Amino acid sequence: MFRKFSEVGPGLAALLALVAASGCTPTSSYQGFQVVDATPADVKVGEDTRATVLAHLGSPTATSTFDKDTWYYLSQTVNKTGFYHPSVSKRDVVAIAFAKGADEVTAVNKYTLRDGRVIAYNEHETPTRGREMSVLEQLLGSISAAGALPPDQNQTPNSHGDGR
Repeated sequence: MFRKFSEVGPGLAALLALVAASGCTPTSSYQGFQVVDATPADVKVGEDTRATVLAHLGSPTATSTFDKDTWYYLSQTVNKTGFYHPSVSKRDVVAIAFAKGADEVTAVNKYTLRDGRVIAYNEHETPTRGREMSVLEQLLGSISAAGALPPDQNQTPNSHGDGR
């Protein structure tokens, strides 16, 4: 009914080693624009228009915030191994600019992961300018602000007693 550990041990050890090794297998995920028939790099300056770009590539991943005449097609590959933080192994950004007031493509710029810049940021708080107040100053400030209310509580700031 019961087997000896020496009979089960090697098989169980091999199974555990296989499960442990599969946990360390890197997984890749693809995000953003997926190339189907045409790539954004195939767009030609002076020949293509908004309609042809939309027909070949579909709607853009993003448009420029300040200038709606620039379309961006973004894609990236992220690898994750076990419990480590994910790392971006490949990033492609294609910016397609159109003429202002016209539909003609004026520029096609390609950017990769090498063109990006690392931005240092503080994860815990957003630094602000100005003087920091202590708790006591905040409490005393709120008490003194309560005394500044008008004596007539029913009056709103924009209401006038003379009907204006």
